[in-house]
Amino acid sequence: MAIPRLYCPQPIAPGAALDLPDALAHHVRVLRLAEGDPIVLFDGHGGEFTATLAFEGKAARALLGDRSDREAELAGRLTLLQAIPAGDKMDWIVEKAVELGVYRLQPVAARRSVTQLSGNRLEKRMLHWQRIIAAACEQCGRNRLMQLDPPRTLAETLTLPGSDPRFMCDPAAPLDLATALSRTGSPVGVELMVGPEGGWDNEELAIARRAGVDAVRFGSRVLRTETAGLALVAAVTALLGW
Repeated sequence: MAIPRLYCPQPIAPGAALDLPDALAHHVRVLRLAEGDPIVLFDGHGGEFTATLAFEGKAARALLGDRSDREAELAGRLTLLQAIPAGDKMDWIVEKAVELGVYRLQPVAARRSVTQLSGNRLEKRMLHWQRIIAAACEQCGRNRLMQLDPPRTLAETLTLPGSDPRFMCDPAAPLDLATALSRTGSPVGVELMVGPEGGWDNEELAIARRAGVDAVRFGSRVLRTETAGLALVAAVTALLGW
């Protein structure tokens, strides 16, 4: 049986006895872990710690061992700018983006996005996505949490500083992904933009062109929004040898 990996948002130090937060203490009980069972803890900033469990009433404590520098990150920095889709599709995208090694996920409030988030609803959704990120890191072996930015419009997103080449997925684009990537040399990072169910509107396409974003097509089929970004991430990872 694999040793459980658990995300702990508290500072971790080798050799310490760490009282686990209530939510994490509850989680280890749900997993039916027992006194003395081995676990691995990580704080989301890199590296991981071996530990053994100890219990006192409802409280749980981790007796920490050595720190390992093991990482599972891509060789390059991949950013996915994903237009917010309808329903719970974003949950799937967030989880799989973590598994595929995405460095940063930027939700985009596109003009044709059915779901529009603000206020208390936005705050709850961001916390929900953060929990999905942590759980996905526990499962896939990443020791660094994928960065999640608050939703922005495409225009706001394109004003943020950055030097990575940017590509917008557009089934009608004359340039294919492989050719576009071959022109970048050996980039340290790539940004990929995927529209909502109805696609980017004409104004958004014009905004992207003015910002120097290259529109690229990906294959001969039109992919759903929850498929396109993840497929592009996997393709870029392979094409760039990351």
